[in-house]
Amino acid sequence: MGEMRAGRGRPRGFDRDAALAAATRLFWERGYEATSVSELTEAMGIKPGSLYATFKDKRSLFEEVVRAYGRSPVGAFIGVALAEEATAYRAFARVLREAARTYADPAHPAGCLTISAATNVAAQDAEVEAFLREIRTGNLAVFEARLRAARRAGELPGDADPAMLAAYFAAVIQGMSQRARDGASPEELAATAELALKAWPSHRE
Repeated sequence: MGEMRAGRGRPRGFDRDAALAAATRLFWERGYEATSVSELTEAMGIKPGSLYATFKDKRSLFEEVVRAYGRSPVGAFIGVALAEEATAYRAFARVLREAARTYADPAHPAGCLTISAATNVAAQDAEVEAFLREIRTGNLAVFEARLRAARRAGELPGDADPAMLAAYFAAVIQGMSQRARDGASPEELAATAELALKAWPSHRE
């Protein structure tokens, strides 16, 4: 009997990364609430008992999916751009332009997982909504910190409002995610990105 199992509840040859990838696609396409455990186990190629033994429950699986998504190229591009670009303008320009390409890329579900997955979450799953909101709020804080540093460095005029700029760019990015889910093309999203950049207060380079 022991030869048939690879740990409690997991089938022999269980590939955790592949299972997470399958779960990610479902949550990304349908959102947390609309994705059932039976759909997850079918996509992941495991039985319900294996899901509970390996990931504890649906919410814990989802949280692991979101953390893995945040480390992947499609989930990490914002942080990478902010870290790599020498000026705030170049960083935000890269973020918006990469969002246009990434959110409309047919290689994966449209939009951003952390923006769209909490749609219509039931009251009993409010912690899931709060978990995603905390991630988005954290991103907003990172935006604001980068913009405050840019103002101190003279990249932004002294009367620029980093908090408002951060909120504006976050709103644009969230809107681009939703437009991608509604079928917007990369060209439309790219045009939105360029329009948004026109709101940048002088001293662009």
